Amino acid sequence: MATSFKELNSGRDSVVTRNLLHEAIPITGSIVSGTYADENIKNFSHGMFQSVYDYPFASSSANHIFDLTCGYAAGSSLSGAASEQNAKKINIYNQMAQVLVGFDQNGAVRQFDEDGDLSDGTKINEAYFINFARLLTKDEIKKGGFTLTLGVSGSYATPFGTSNTIDLVDYSGSTGYKINSPAGEYGILYATGSNLASGVVDSNGYVKAGLLYYQAGIAVVTASVFGGLLTTAVSMSTTDPSGIDAFLSGTTISGNADGVRARFENVSFNNTTELNSTIYFCRVNNTDFNYSSNQTYLSESKMVVKNNSQDLPVSYVTTVGLYSADNELLAVAKLSEPLKKDPSTEFTIRTRLDY
Repeated sequence: MATSFKELNSGRDSVVTRNLLHEAIPITGSIVSGTYADENIKNFSHGMFQSVYDYPFASSSANHIFDLTCGYAAGSSLSGAASEQNAKKINIYNQMAQVLVGFDQNGAVRQFDEDGDLSDGTKINEAYFINFARLLTKDEIKKGGFTLTLGVSGSYATPFGTSNTIDLVDYSGSTGYKINSPAGEYGILYATGSNLASGVVDSNGYVKAGLLYYQAGIAVVTASVFGGLLTTAVSMSTTDPSGIDAFLSGTTISGNADGVRARFENVSFNNTTELNSTIYFCRVNNTDFNYSSNQTYLSESKMVVKNNSQDLPVSYVTTVGLYSADNELLAVAKLSEPLKKDPSTEFTIRTRLDY
């Protein structure tokens, strides 16, 4: 007798799996600061951040890469009426801290902490924020593989020079990440390079220089990577060679973004896509599906696939349909080639749904 449907046993015939897929994301500094003569850089009238694209932003082919901004805490030594866009820089810092660090027991916004100790420790009072586009990070940045290379030559015109770069890496991110953030997991960014002051690095040559929020896709970089952590102060613009503190407080947010972008040599990381799958094992026993309901299967009440009446009934499986309990078709799987089925054969068709 022809059978069109067979009920799946939820405990025996299906299994749910979770896989993490990773894609390498390289961002070259030439795209960020020069290839398109800043036509891929979008500034806004509110002046609170700058958007970077991989192509001139007016083009329909342009893809958003990241947003760049800066800010400092209200208690920072840079905060004051004389500082350029002072209120906006404080607001940006507070907004980022509110989302990424959260509030204390008194309802006050916590400050960023260089080692993730929210109740104590050294705070990051002045920072640059790199908010990567979801197009690049997908579900999250893969832990332990992030590198941001910055040029720290004293000259603004030649920011990279010979051996004048430092790397910001989350080298302990895969095992030493933190979970006390409302935005998810994050790791500590460490700076390494020959240009770091000898008094600030640990025995492995690293110094804490920021935080990387994996699910949020945001890097928080302390402004001191362009100042106090280095052996030589750097010039952040052609007109303001007086150091990072004066530059951060005395220059607009867009101007700060321009200065930092000019020192981006490379950014690289792997993104993560979480792929959830349900695998259904469609088991075809010897007595199942040996007949077809296709109208072309019969001709004058005879099976056209049989040469004589003594032959075994035979069918060819080409499609698997998954139905709900209400007999509603939910998914269709097509086989690459028809499978011959008769009473002498059995097989299992493995069907996977990804979501």
